[in-house]
Amino acid sequence: MRRTERYPAGGNANSLWHIYKTVSFFKVAKNFIFIQIGRYTPFIPLKNFIYRTFLGMKIGEKTSFALMVMPDTMFPERITVGNNSIIGFNTTILAHEYLIEEYRIGDVVIGDRVMIGANTTILPGVEIGDGAIVSAASLVNRDIPAGAMAGGNPVRIIYTAEQLEERRRASQQSDIDKK
Repeated sequence: MRRTERYPAGGNANSLWHIYKTVSFFKVAKNFIFIQIGRYTPFIPLKNFIYRTFLGMKIGEKTSFALMVMPDTMFPERITVGNNSIIGFNTTILAHEYLIEEYRIGDVVIGDRVMIGANTTILPGVEIGDGAIVSAASLVNRDIPAGAMAGGNPVRIIYTAEQLEERRRASQQSDIDKK
């Protein structure tokens, strides 16, 4: 279950219609400008500096955001990415979702040494554990345990950390047997 805070839309319109009652127009405009600069910046340390300084994102050392990654425009400060992780090309990380009857906000926590494949969408309130791998074009709508390999739309666990370790050992043993 995703960890999100829920707020009713109120009035006779959907929650997105009331967007600037939930977040400042100027905050969204500022975030949009810095996100667009970051999306096209080819220098990863500069991109991380922009995201940390102007968006309030918590980003670990040696973490890499590929070209065109789209952090949440409204609540980027609710995104945390650990050390030495890779966020693949054109990935979207959402910390909010506006629905007809309500809107939801939730922290996104991505651990250390995580690899997120290209064109993935991460929904609010999700935690991805240390060492996890998420395949390209996945919809991460639930937590991914540490060390697991996951993928799909919606995401599912393909291998647990234990299964991956067993596959690595079997592969190494096969290499040894060939010699």
